[in-house]
Amino acid sequence: MNDIVIFGGTFDPVHKGHTNLLETVLKEMSPDRVIVIPAKIPPHKQASGLATEQDRLNMCRLAFSGYEKAEVSDHEIKSRGRSYSYYTVSFFKEKFPEKDLWFVVGSDMLLSFEEWFRYKDILGMCGLLCVSRKKGDESKLAAMAEKLSSLGKVKILSCEPMEVSSTGIRQLLKEGGDVSNYLDRAVINYIRDKKIYK
Repeated sequence: MNDIVIFGGTFDPVHKGHTNLLETVLKEMSPDRVIVIPAKIPPHKQASGLATEQDRLNMCRLAFSGYEKAEVSDHEIKSRGRSYSYYTVSFFKEKFPEKDLWFVVGSDMLLSFEEWFRYKDILGMCGLLCVSRKKGDESKLAAMAEKLSSLGKVKILSCEPMEVSSTGIRQLLKEGGDVSNYLDRAVINYIRDKKIYK
């Protein structure tokens, strides 16, 4: 294959829903590599009780370390200014001009994709991999994929739904609840050692 998949997210914290999604992409696409990119969060949006950029980067490295084709990039965290997806895709397209790029989006992101900054240019540089993690949105996603198909490639992948959110996990951690079903053991140990989300 000649594909590179860009998988961005806040990852605050990275959980098993994220690794399940990665496994789906690896199985369905067989890419050369998947580049995991924790997003930069502007300082004015940093709420209390969230992990730092470096902690989110470190947690991603722990969670994805067992996947040979996955690598974690600090590209957005190191970047200045707002981290629009257009700039991230442009950077990796320039870095890997001979590769076919794919950009992972969730259901809600695909449905609102026409509102994204320079969305047509994004589709001119890479395909979209929409990973649906909830039942019942298939027809809406298919309709949007068809609408965007004149601009570029859009694929819909089905991922085993996992009823969990990073917000819910942070609340559980704050309350001292059991998160072993949601987080990798190494990530749990890191969070405890660093006293994150307290």
